[in-house]
Amino acid sequence: MIEPRLPKYQWGRRVKAAVDLFNDGGYPDVEPEALLVAAGGEGEIVQTGAHTDSNTPLYLVEFTNGRVVGCLEEEIEPIESP
Repeated sequence: MIEPRLPKYQWGRRVKAAVDLFNDGGYPDVEPEALLVAAGGEGEIVQTGAHTDSNTPLYLVEFTNGRVVGCLEEEIEPIESP
């Protein structure tokens, strides 16, 4: 069994998309592969969890465009506080 990796980021953390985020089917009312959030889009982590098959951290991020998107750690980066 693979041990779960602990999340780097916690709930409430301000982050930005490190890459363009596309619809993988999670938004049935949006075209498949449509752009959901462009790289650099800012948001806040509203929930953390784990991908059950790989035991990797998964984050629900509410972006300022109103979309809530599931992201892997590699897809987001923290916004440093001034």
